[in-house]
Amino acid sequence: MSRIGKKPVELPSGVTASVSGQTISVKGPKGTRSFTATDDIDLIVDGNTVTVKPRGNSKRARQQWGLSRSMVANLAQGVTGGFKKDLELVGVGYRAAMQGKDLKLSLGYSHEVIFEVPAGVTVSAPKPTEVVIEGIDQQLVGQVAANIREWRKPEPYKGKGIRYKDEYIFRKEGKKK
Repeated sequence: MSRIGKKPVELPSGVTASVSGQTISVKGPKGTRSFTATDDIDLIVDGNTVTVKPRGNSKRARQQWGLSRSMVANLAQGVTGGFKKDLELVGVGYRAAMQGKDLKLSLGYSHEVIFEVPAGVTVSAPKPTEVVIEGIDQQLVGQVAANIREWRKPEPYKGKGIRYKDEYIFRKEGKKK
């Protein structure tokens, strides 16, 4: 039995959920998000709780059970508090700044990298060496952070690159004489 799947999702105050067919839509103060579950799952809304149940005992139904419950919980969290990723630029001359709606990155290349921010996500650079990505869709926030990080991944010798705020970089020792 799925430990995650059997827990009901408690909706915070100010959040409403409605089910039509296999699609659940959650509306809150930050916006509206929806998720379509597979046919192996039943979505039941009771007041301020959402319960996810498998329709059978097949392997696929058991796999989708915990996933669907996690997706519904992420919808509820996204429309109330949202999601946030912090990136840190480490290296001499590595800088980030907002240029209109685009993010301008100086990463040691001969040119500056202009990153176009997709809709549904807000990106800000409170300091020249910090980038903050926020939004109500957890997957989109993580993907945007990964796309920005892809320009200069942290390297293990000097630790230079774009890293997540809480990320630990395993440092290697250089050449010895």
